Amino acid sequence: MVGTTQLLDALTRAALVPDQLVLASSRAVYGEGAWQCGTQTFYPRPRSHAQLAAGIWDPSGPTGEPAVPLPHCAGRTEPRPTNIYGATKLAQEHMLTAWTAAHDTSLSVLRLQNAYGPGQSLTNPYTGVVPFFARLSREQRPSEVYEDGRIVRDLVYIDDVVDAVFASVEKPATELRCLDIGSGIGTTIHELAQTIAAIFDAPEPIVVPKFRDGDIRAASCDIEAAKNELQWFPKWALKDGLHALLEWIAEQPELSFETSDHTHATGRTVVEHADRR
Repeated sequence: MVGTTQLLDALTRAALVPDQLVLASSRAVYGEGAWQCGTQTFYPRPRSHAQLAAGIWDPSGPTGEPAVPLPHCAGRTEPRPTNIYGATKLAQEHMLTAWTAAHDTSLSVLRLQNAYGPGQSLTNPYTGVVPFFARLSREQRPSEVYEDGRIVRDLVYIDDVVDAVFASVEKPATELRCLDIGSGIGTTIHELAQTIAAIFDAPEPIVVPKFRDGDIRAASCDIEAAKNELQWFPKWALKDGLHALLEWIAEQPELSFETSDHTHATGRTVVEHADRR
């Protein structure tokens, strides 16, 4: 967020107004997102430590009945971040919205789901679930899958994310545009671990009742707006993307390759990069 502020200050000092800005935001702005219980849509509170310790993984509906998560959709899902990262990404959106409105230029906000692929951090515990599963599977050891294995994530390959960014640049927004970028498919962590184990012909993953405080239960997104607005669609199936990532990991001397976020300008379009999760 500080970097965004410095960027906007520098543009203002230089009296430079880009033709458009593109922000790589995050699905983290949604927090737990919207859930549905019967015909009622609601926004659950973050899961408490006591709830997780008791093995109550899913949020309950307003009446205590079972509920199901709804895909994130910028046009209808309220942003309710549950951690500092999500809050700062939402603050970035607000700052850029205000700045572009004041300077009569356009803004595209791309809320990325869990991006993965060659070049991602292999040591960050927040981003490294795929490398972690890969390391254990390569060693012919079973992976541990937390909660009941049914944590859901939308895994989108990095090339598809790059294509979405370029599509946003090539088709500038005529007004504020906020789009969800993902595969459009929710995958459970158990399914992810099983797919990686199968690639290495490794033992089946083991579901363990461990948990991480602050984790959200389910995250996936509706990509119809991005398809319609950008004429973009994801090209990489999960299995193909995992093969490409695992081939890259095998070329690294150790699972210690680290990358950093950066910002660069292409022509007169400013593109901000979020970390790959």
